[in-house]
Amino acid sequence: MKNIGYLILLLFVQISCTQTKSMSITELTPQDLENAVLIDVRTPEEYAEGHLDNAININWYDENFMNELKTIEKEKTIYVYCKKGGRSASAAEMLNSSGYTNVIDLLGGYDALEEKD
Repeated sequence: MKNIGYLILLLFVQISCTQTKSMSITELTPQDLENAVLIDVRTPEEYAEGHLDNAININWYDENFMNELKTIEKEKTIYVYCKKGGRSASAAEMLNSSGYTNVIDLLGGYDALEEKD
């Protein structure tokens, strides 16, 4: 029983040490994307209404979300955005916990870009 307690404590420390990186979507530059992957986690319908150039649409709500990511190298820089920031934050956390090493959540989402223009 004591070992289970230590295991739970170790898992908690491991999870709490994994922090998701983030930056405002309005600060994203073409140079940031030169050797990176840009993922739009909105629905296909939202994506069709407008998206960032070269963004790959992988629907957060799709049950195959993680399977669709398998083609992306875990060492690649991955920028993730959605409509306002909720889904991308969840997706970024999931990617980090799945071994992707450089995931950046784009805060504010696509709506922040629309407001900026």
